[in-house]
Amino acid sequence: MKMANVLAVFVGGMLGSALRYWVFLGFQEVGFWYGTVVVNVVGSFLLGALAGSVLQLKGKEWLKVGLGVGFCGGFTTMSTVGADTYLLAVESIYYAILYVMLTVTVGVALAFMGLYVGGRVMNKFIQRRRLV
Repeated sequence: MKMANVLAVFVGGMLGSALRYWVFLGFQEVGFWYGTVVVNVVGSFLLGALAGSVLQLKGKEWLKVGLGVGFCGGFTTMSTVGADTYLLAVESIYYAILYVMLTVTVGVALAFMGLYVGGRVMNKFIQRRRLV
């Protein structure tokens, strides 16, 4: 285990968790679960984009795990999805189902979109570097 990787996950997780809390605070007036949906679908896109671009690069393992496991892992959270689903189901099964459907379907769709976008961006970057 490389210490640089552990440190990168630590720093990335700290930043991702802080950003998740900041987004959560921004959505408190609307409803507690909106913030969780936003961070999970945005995080799905970010992780997809990272997988499609940065994670294809050789070397810099600390950057890969810092951004992927650390930042995206700290930013998104399935434990919150479970707790929010329970709280919503107590009030309204309709909102609980809507919440899960939005989180899963939009999250997966944006992960695929992120993979596509990240791959395209990295391919263009690699092609430009070869031409210069």
